Amino acid sequence: MNKIKILLFAVLLTSLTLVGCDNKSDKQAIAQHVIKVGSTGQSYPNGYKQDGKLVGFDIEVTEAIAKELDYKVEWVIAEFSGLMGQFDSGRLDTVANAVAVTPSRQEKYDFSTAYSFYGSQIVTHKDNKDIQTLTDLQGKTIAGVLGSNHINNLKKVFPNNEITIKTYETRDGAMYDTEYKRVDGYVNSKPILLAEIKRKNLPFKLVGEPITIEDVAFPFSKDENGQALREKFNQVLEKLRANGTLKTISIKYFGEDITS
Repeated sequence: MNKIKILLFAVLLTSLTLVGCDNKSDKQAIAQHVIKVGSTGQSYPNGYKQDGKLVGFDIEVTEAIAKELDYKVEWVIAEFSGLMGQFDSGRLDTVANAVAVTPSRQEKYDFSTAYSFYGSQIVTHKDNKDIQTLTDLQGKTIAGVLGSNHINNLKKVFPNNEITIKTYETRDGAMYDTEYKRVDGYVNSKPILLAEIKRKNLPFKLVGEPITIEDVAFPFSKDENGQALREKFNQVLEKLRANGTLKTISIKYFGEDITS
């Protein structure tokens, strides 16, 4: 009888051990399907809070990709410069916040195929009758978001310091100072500016044509894990472009297709 009890106890202990191992394996499997993605949460209409929920063009595109890959997205909210710092330190898998593909960034990161296209555009207050073209901006102060590539684009167009560039941690500060004429202009992506002007009825007008057109894509680290994730994103992006999902999301937030 004692031998039977000992045998049963051994079987039970083995079973519990196996169940514990299965649970651990399940948790590990789940953890492998979580990706950390950065957003400012203040970038309308790319990524912003609405009724306490993170929504926007870049958010929906990322979530659509994650759904296809059976991944769960863990969103990390920070100012743009902080997001790129976290990404550089390996705390994020990628950033979904209208990240422009530039030569300097390509040296540091591997990018997915472009999922949207933006033109760096300068706006000024509509009351500024003396500012109609880019030439009229000489001697003026232009606002932009710290860490954004629009600042670099400004420097390329005005290489001899013909303008003063004032940077802000967030776009709200830059837009506010432009609206109240504390600065003479503000630079951001044209589709974003048009969406913001429409949403808030901002008293802005475009100054000339966009100073440059850029590809926007997801950055990934230049290592084995980053390259593997990049390849998966590219495969899904191709599918979402072909079936019209990217176009549909773009029209929802911008009123036009900026994905092709």
